[in-house]
Amino acid sequence: MPTITSPFNKRKWLTWPIIRGLIIFFSVFGPATITAMADNDAGGVATYSVAGAALGYPVLFLLPILTLMLAVTQEMGMRLTLVTRRGLADLIRERFGVRVSIIIFSALLVANLGTLTAELSAFKTTSSMLHLPVIPFVLLVVILLLIVVTRGNYKLTQGIMLVSSLFYVAYIISAVKVHPDWGLALSNIVYPHDPNTTFNPTYMRSYLLIGMGVLGTTITPWGQFFISSFAYDKKIEAGKIIYSQIETYVGAFLTDFFSFFMIVATAATLYVNKIQLVSGEQAALAIEPFAGQLAGTLFAVGILVAGFMGLIAVSLSTAYAFAEFFGLQGSLDSNYKQSKSFYTLFIIQLVVALIVALLPGISLFKVAIISQTINAIALPLVFYYLIKLTNDKQLMGEHTNNGFQKWFAIIGSVLIFIASVATLAATFFKI
Repeated sequence: MPTITSPFNKRKWLTWPIIRGLIIFFSVFGPATITAMADNDAGGVATYSVAGAALGYPVLFLLPILTLMLAVTQEMGMRLTLVTRRGLADLIRERFGVRVSIIIFSALLVANLGTLTAELSAFKTTSSMLHLPVIPFVLLVVILLLIVVTRGNYKLTQGIMLVSSLFYVAYIISAVKVHPDWGLALSNIVYPHDPNTTFNPTYMRSYLLIGMGVLGTTITPWGQFFISSFAYDKKIEAGKIIYSQIETYVGAFLTDFFSFFMIVATAATLYVNKIQLVSGEQAALAIEPFAGQLAGTLFAVGILVAGFMGLIAVSLSTAYAFAEFFGLQGSLDSNYKQSKSFYTLFIIQLVVALIVALLPGISLFKVAIISQTINAIALPLVFYYLIKLTNDKQLMGEHTNNGFQKWFAIIGSVLIFIASVATLAATFFKI
C-alpha cells in the first residue's frame, strides 16, 4: 500500500530549511547593516536634504547606482575579514608596512575628528530646534555613549545601534506627510525627469556637483574600516560568509531606502517652492509650513538619530583602525585594561570633537570641508589596498573578486574621487 504524505508534513519539510537559513542570517546580522545605516549620518542627511531641495525628484535616479556601489565595496571588506580572520587595517600593516599604515591612519584620524565635530554640531543645532537644553543635552548624549561603549560589550553596542536604526522610519512619515507625487518620485528612480524642471546648463551643473556630493558622502574611508573591524569583532564563522554577503546588499538597500524618503520630503516641499538649503537642520524647519509641525519634528528627530549612529560608528572606526594598524588589542568584548589604547582613543576623539563643537566662533563649515578634502585623498588609497587584498588568490583562495567586483570597485573608486574633488573645487573656487 503506498505511503501517503500529508500536506502538513510536506509544508513542514519545505519550511524548516527556510527557518534554519533565517536563524543563521539573523545570527550574523548587524555589521553590514549598521555600517550602511551609519553612512546616513548627520552629514549624509544634510547632503540628501540639500540635494532634494536643489534638484527635486530627478536626483533619485542616482540611488540605485549608489546602492550597488555601496553594497559591492562593503561586501569586499566583509568578505576579506571573514576569509582571512583579520581586519583590513591589520592586513594593510602586515602586507604593505608601517609607513603606509601611519599615512592612512593619520588621514583617517583627522578626517574622522572633523566628521565627529560636524555630528555634534548637528546635535547642538537640532536639539535647540526641539527646545531641548543644548549643552546639557549634548553632554548627556556623549556621556551615555562613553558609558555604553566602555562599560558594555559588543552585543549591547550592536543592539543599541540596530534599535536606533528603526528611528529612520521618521523620514518615511515626514515624506508621507508632505503628500508628494509618488508616481513621479518612483519613476525618477528609472530615469531622471520632471515636467516642472528645465534641464538647462545651470541645472545640469548643479545636478553634477550635488550628485557627486551625494555619492561622495555615502562611501567613506571610515566605513571601509568599520565594517571590516566590526564584523571581525562579532566573530562570525567563515562558513557563514554567504549570509554576511547577503546582509551587505540588504544593508545597502535599507540605507538608500531611507535616503529616498529624505529626498522626497524636501523635493516635494522645498524644491517645488524654490527654497534653498545649506544644511540638513534647515530642512526640518523649512518643511513645517508645507507639511505641518509633526513632519518637521520627525525630520529633526531623524537627524539626531543619524548623528548618534555616526558618533558611535566613526569614533569606533578610528579606535579599531589604530589597534589593528599598530598591532594592539581592540575589542568591545574586552575591558579597559585589556584594550587600554583602543578605549582611550575612543574617549579622546569624542572629548576633542565635543570641545571644538561647543567653542564659539569656530567655522564648522570649514571643519567639514577639511574632513571632506582628506576623505577625498584617502578613499582611493584605501580602495587600492582593499581591491589589491581581495584580488590576492594566495590570501583569499576561492573567494577572490570576480571580474564584475574588481572592475566595478575600480571604476567606482575613480568616480568617488572625482566626485569629492569636483565638489570641493566648486566650493572653494565657485566654478
